[in-house]
Amino acid sequence: MGLGILEDRVMDHVPGTIRYFDDPDRPQYASDGVEGLKCDTSGPVPIILVPQPSDDPNDPLNWPLWKKDLITFILSLTAIFATALGPILAANTMTLSWHFTKSLKNVAKLTGWFLLGVGVAGFLIVPSGRIWGKRHLFIGGTVLLVATCAWGGSVGTNYESFIWARILQGVATAPFEAFVNAAVGDLYFVHQRGKRMAFTNLAVFGGAFFTPILVGKITKELKWWWTFYLVAIFCAVCLPAIIFLCPETAYVRDASLNLDLLSTDNPAARKRDEAARDDPEKTADTSAPSPPSSATGTDGVGGTVTEPRVHPVKPKMSYWQSLALFNGRKTNESFWKLLLRPLPLFFQPAFLWACLIQGLLIGWTVFIGVIMAQFFMGPPLWWDEVNSGYAYTGAFVGAIIGFIIAGLLSDWSARYLTKLNGGIYEPEFRIVLVIPQMILGCAGLFGWGVTVDGLLKGEYSFYVPLTFFALEVAGMVIGAVAGSLYIVDAYRDLAIEGFTCMIIFKNMFSFGLTFKAYDWLIENQTKATPLFNALGAVQVVVCVLSIPMYIYGKRCRSFFHRHDLLAMCGVR
Repeated sequence: MGLGILEDRVMDHVPGTIRYFDDPDRPQYASDGVEGLKCDTSGPVPIILVPQPSDDPNDPLNWPLWKKDLITFILSLTAIFATALGPILAANTMTLSWHFTKSLKNVAKLTGWFLLGVGVAGFLIVPSGRIWGKRHLFIGGTVLLVATCAWGGSVGTNYESFIWARILQGVATAPFEAFVNAAVGDLYFVHQRGKRMAFTNLAVFGGAFFTPILVGKITKELKWWWTFYLVAIFCAVCLPAIIFLCPETAYVRDASLNLDLLSTDNPAARKRDEAARDDPEKTADTSAPSPPSSATGTDGVGGTVTEPRVHPVKPKMSYWQSLALFNGRKTNESFWKLLLRPLPLFFQPAFLWACLIQGLLIGWTVFIGVIMAQFFMGPPLWWDEVNSGYAYTGAFVGAIIGFIIAGLLSDWSARYLTKLNGGIYEPEFRIVLVIPQMILGCAGLFGWGVTVDGLLKGEYSFYVPLTFFALEVAGMVIGAVAGSLYIVDAYRDLAIEGFTCMIIFKNMFSFGLTFKAYDWLIENQTKATPLFNALGAVQVVVCVLSIPMYIYGKRCRSFFHRHDLLAMCGVR
């Protein structure tokens, strides 16, 4: 039982468990018996590179770090503009209500329609991403963002046209929600993912909170439709950067190089790992599983193709060749099987946990955003669009705080716990991030309900509920990082399906909340305290579920590796 994680009694080595730290001068073996694993020796403690990079210069793992970081930055920047379309109407709730002569509930539904578009498209585009890679979806999504934002700004008073513009804006946003985090798994080794995953989650889930701060001022100076025109302009600027600086990140890699996905039935492996925990200095990693007759290639987070074990060294692609929209199939699997593959994962405890730990707080954040006008744009504050937009400053600061906490703790905690565990890394170490998520996120929910009611009674300044909103958003970002990192590290071959499950869950859940938000307020006589006490209690329960997930996570990985849920459902 390593640091509270129950060892599996059946498998000697469970996929996801890896030797994270090791001595590069000591005899080591990959699954095919090749001695001498590649290590990162830049720090004081050598770190085995997981996955192991191939000898192919076109392997994204072999690209220089500055190139990987540039790709991550460009995709994250575009993701900020794309996901900004979610809360872009928050500060303009009253303005749009007057403009379209619709109720506040119907204005809130405009956010819901956007979320519906993201959820449905996120489900539909995954097969294309698995078969042909991510590049064509990033480029196509950006083009559609430009077109639909220009449409959204030109609808006039046609509410139905605006609904369709919002739905298709969601469709355009889906590739960035689905694949930016997955691209981190393509580009980086396990020990490099934490800070990058925190950054991409800040972009996808937190950067959007900067938008409402500007939207109110833009609306006052240029009218509300310019908020969409400006997003179209910024996305148009990002489009050449994606075309010319972001090559395909999906790659078909020999399965023997994916050390985090290997499993063995070698009894010596268990003795080695147990001895490593007791005295890692005296333990040599000298056992290797029998080499298979063929290797199953993977793109790092996706599909598989069977290939011979010996590969000739491929020539390096030229710059112009790397800009091809498609560079070959990444899997030979059926489109329809890939389409349906995420659905059974909702019945797998790890993926359901990730959906809940990430999706619920995102939903509560959307919930607060759509009802904020009820408290800040009416009596006693009577705020206009500008002040309502500035109210999101707290949420943006909270997103930054969440990013900093997740960025500092994610890799550090994984390294520290790995050292305590004798050099054996378990993906369940990522679940530790739920502790700050629970503290900040739940405090934000309980505090928001009490203080926003007190605001209407003159008991609190508006700074107080907005501070609790910041805490809730900080917890949301940390939870998004925790769920994403765990899925990438524990089930990297199913990461895209996992992210698809999370996208479907959070967007459908948030879509439902936009329809019920004002109804729930009316049922509670517009009092937020009892409502948010209930939401906070639900969030506490979900966070506490992380304890059994941490304890039994390794056995869960083993069980579902031996009992393939996807194969049982006929989609493998």
